[in-house]
Amino acid sequence: MDEDGYLYVVDRIKELIKYKGMQVAPAELEGVLLTHPAIADAAVIGALDEEAGEVPKAFVVLKPGQTLSAEEVMTFVAERVAPHKKIRRLDFVDTIPKSASGKILRRILVQQEREKN
Repeated sequence: MDEDGYLYVVDRIKELIKYKGMQVAPAELEGVLLTHPAIADAAVIGALDEEAGEVPKAFVVLKPGQTLSAEEVMTFVAERVAPHKKIRRLDFVDTIPKSASGKILRRILVQQEREKN
């Protein structure tokens, strides 16, 4: 709230990914990823791409003792979603940042992604 009493929304600016003009919901892709028996947790963001605008990028936490390649995960998702919704990039991580209530903090992942580039 500013000094004049106006409230501003400062989070959740945009979660939908715009891939070549088509909308992709991160939660849908996360749901598909979580159906894989070797995946413990997952988050999806829109990663900047010069050609497509944004591409779906997944962050995946594997269950203990499990091994998967990025290609195996991307193929798993591609077999279950429309072509424009396929995961195009993937990183394996130890944890997914979440709020105290358990909501994925995508803004942290987006910030980390943009700092890498």
